Amino acid sequence: MSEAVPLVDLTPWFEGTGSGKREVAEAIDEALRESGFLMITGHGVSEQERSTTRALAREFFALPAETKAPYAVSVGGRGWLPPGVEANGYAEGTPTPPDLKESYSVGASDQVGLAEIDAFWFQPNVWPSEVPGFADAATGYMRRMRTLSDELLTIFAAALDLPADHFTRHTGHPTYTFNINWYPPMTHVGTPEPDQFRIGPHTDFGTVTILDRQAGVGGLQVYTSDGRWVDAPFDPDAFTVNIGDLMARWTGDRWRSTRHRVLPPDASAPDEDLVSLIFFYETDHDARISSLGPPLGHTAYPEVLASEYLHEKLAAITVSD
Repeated sequence: MSEAVPLVDLTPWFEGTGSGKREVAEAIDEALRESGFLMITGHGVSEQERSTTRALAREFFALPAETKAPYAVSVGGRGWLPPGVEANGYAEGTPTPPDLKESYSVGASDQVGLAEIDAFWFQPNVWPSEVPGFADAATGYMRRMRTLSDELLTIFAAALDLPADHFTRHTGHPTYTFNINWYPPMTHVGTPEPDQFRIGPHTDFGTVTILDRQAGVGGLQVYTSDGRWVDAPFDPDAFTVNIGDLMARWTGDRWRSTRHRVLPPDASAPDEDLVSLIFFYETDHDARISSLGPPLGHTAYPEVLASEYLHEKLAAITVSD
């Protein structure tokens, strides 16, 4: 497996001895220090859960634009993100053409009773009536991702020899987003503009991202520590996992929030279309995030309020009308 994205089997964490758990934690620490990305197997999520959610999402994306239009929202909303509303390259301060994708976006919806917070972070999820079963499948998948994310945060704490709940004590009522991305074929979107991607170069914003993706010519690339873009390896049984800016900040830059991008459709595969299931996990909206000090961390960032920090990041990638 590529050094840029190491492969870690979680089976010893769930089923093994203390030494097995330690080996998993150490492997994840090394991966996050060197790469910021890893692939995980032994995660316990069935292929059926993944494939069913993907297939039902494809049914939605195949609907006519006029049928999808009532579900249209902007970045941060619940529903359909049409073509042209998002440009991830802006997160790096680089004006780029809009990303060549459509998304269906849902997320945390159990409100906290604060109108300003609930209106953005805990909006009701919206489901298309035209695709029966989509709501149940996606909600079940999202529930599985939250459980797996908390388990990863527990492994993260073990990797740093911290109390088991060092991170999860801040995810009692977390914010999170589940984006299902459709990357249409070139026959649908036409020839990409210069510097236009399916998703432009960026880092993620939260604590941990869990990606279930499909292999393709226009697929995921990761930016290595020595300044190269490399194709991320693919394993159909594995999730691709990376941390976001908030977690890198939390660990005082011990771990890397790594740039990545999704290549545009390629003329060598004009009919290729891909669907990715992407779960972005964060923290409680009111969590105050302070950097870990030496010897774990080596950069002391000012404390931030998670919801304010993340809101600014999301605003940066929204394409204005």
